[in-house]
Amino acid sequence: MGIDLSEGQLRHAREFQAEFGLAFPLVRGNAEATPFPNASFDFAISEYGAAIWCDPYRWIPEAARILRPEGELVFLTNGLLQLLTIPGLENLPSDDRLHRDYFGLHRLEWPNDAVPSVEFHLGYGDWIRLFRASGFIVEDLIELRPRPDAISGTQYFSVEWARRWPAEQVWRVRKSRT
Repeated sequence: MGIDLSEGQLRHAREFQAEFGLAFPLVRGNAEATPFPNASFDFAISEYGAAIWCDPYRWIPEAARILRPEGELVFLTNGLLQLLTIPGLENLPSDDRLHRDYFGLHRLEWPNDAVPSVEFHLGYGDWIRLFRASGFIVEDLIELRPRPDAISGTQYFSVEWARRWPAEQVWRVRKSRT
């Protein structure tokens, strides 16, 4: 089962399903309030998606609600240091200076994007407290770095930057048995 609020993303998902011979339901909806019954799934994953576009104080408890006991949630998001080192609001590449506060991090607005946007990010302690409050146990935090043969980064960070600091991170959490 896949869920996304964007009809464009669902269209891409249907194209990938056709390309790779996959078939499963795709639902237009919000990860902060899904239409699924309690304890419907054993596994949930977000590659960015809900992990940055939805308020974690809403989507993490919702993920806990729809996962069965011992169900796993895995999500990929920006590395915290990468977010803190983007100069100003211009989405310029990260540098080696802190440009925003760590404490109180939650909602980041990017008014200078081609289409102004909002992302949600938390500090590590806030993530852990939210996971615990939602009935999750942290299995792992994987801080990604480029392979040795990588030659390019993104508009947000250079490959050299990402060799020094984690530009992306993967959280793995498991819903407790009770």
